[in-house]
Amino acid sequence: MSLTRLLAIVVKELRQLRRDRLSFAMIVGIPTLQLLLFGFAINLDVRGLPAGVLDQAGTAQSRELVAGMQASGVIRLRHHARSPQEIDELMRRGDISLALVLPADLEARLARRDRPALQVVVDGSDQVIQAAARQLAAYPVHGVAGWTKRVAPVEVVNFHNPERRAPVNTVPGLIGVILTMTMVLFTAVALVRERERGNLEMLIATPVSPWELTVGKVLPFVGIGLVQVTLVLLLGRLVFDVPIRGGLGDVYLAALAFIVASLALGVFLSTLARSQFQAMQLAFFTFLPQILLSGFMFPYAGMPAFAQWLAEILPMTHFMRLIRGIMLRGADLIELWPDLAALGLFAAVFLTLSTLRVHKRLD
Repeated sequence: MSLTRLLAIVVKELRQLRRDRLSFAMIVGIPTLQLLLFGFAINLDVRGLPAGVLDQAGTAQSRELVAGMQASGVIRLRHHARSPQEIDELMRRGDISLALVLPADLEARLARRDRPALQVVVDGSDQVIQAAARQLAAYPVHGVAGWTKRVAPVEVVNFHNPERRAPVNTVPGLIGVILTMTMVLFTAVALVRERERGNLEMLIATPVSPWELTVGKVLPFVGIGLVQVTLVLLLGRLVFDVPIRGGLGDVYLAALAFIVASLALGVFLSTLARSQFQAMQLAFFTFLPQILLSGFMFPYAGMPAFAQWLAEILPMTHFMRLIRGIMLRGADLIELWPDLAALGLFAAVFLTLSTLRVHKRLD
C-alpha cells in the first residue's frame, strides 16, 4: 500500500467535504444541537406547572397554604376556579396541568387529622406531572394542633389515567413520533431522488407547475400517514388497552393536520438538499428537536423559556397537545383550536416556501 496514494485519497475526501457546505455544517451543527437540547431539555425537576385553585374555604389559612405551595416553585397559579366543573373544563382544554382543591371545612380537617385536608387534582396524561404532584403531596401543612404527621394532609387525585399505566401516556405520543420519522424522511428525499434518477428532466419538459409538483409530492403520503395512524390506534387499543375518550373523527383530523405539516417540512428540506444523504441528514436534524422539545420525552414546563419558544414553532409540540387532549382528556378540536391553527399555519408556510424554491431547471 502506497502512503502517497492513501494520502491523496484522504486529501481528496477532505476537499470534497469542504465544497459540500451542507454536510460540513452538519458535522458542527448536529453535535452542537444535541448538546444544547439534551442539556436543557433533559430536566425531570419540573418547575412552573400551570395550575388552578378552587378555594372553597376562603380563609386566611387556606390562602396561606396556597401561597406556600406556589412558593415551592413546582406550580404557577393561572386560574382561580369557582366550581369543580370549571376545574375539569380547564384541565380538559390543557390550560392547567393540576389543580389545588381546598374544601370548605379545611381548618376542621387540619384539627381532626382524620382525613386529607386538600386535594391535588392532576392531569394523568403526563407521567412527569404525576411525579410533580407527589412532590406537592409531601408538602408540610401546619394546622391548629401543629404540624400534620399522622395523616397525609394532601391527597393526589389522578384524572384521565387513575391506574397510572405508562402505555396510556406513551402510545398517543408515539403517533407523533412515528409520523415525524416517516413523513419528513419520505418527502425529504422526494425531489432529490427525482434529480438523482434523471426523472427531473422529464418533469421539466411537462407543463406541470411548481405548485402542482409540490402538492403532488405530498398527497400520496397523506394516505400512508393515515394508515399508520390507524395501525397505531388499533394496536394501542388491542394490545395496551389505550382509550380514545374523544371523538375518533377529531383524532383523524388532528392527525391529518400534523401529517400535512410534516410533509410540508419534508418537501422544504428536499429543496435544500443536493443528495439523498443530505436530505436524510436534514431530516434527522429536524427530528431530534421535535422529540426533545415537544413534551413527549421530557416535561415542557421544565425547559427554560427560550427552549419553550423554540418548541412552539415545531409541529410535534402542538400535535402532542392535540392527541393527548383528544384521546386521554376527551377534549374536542373546538377547545384545542389554537394548536390546530398552529399546525395549519405551519403547513401553509412551508408549502409556500417549498413552491417558491422549486424551479423547473436542473441547476
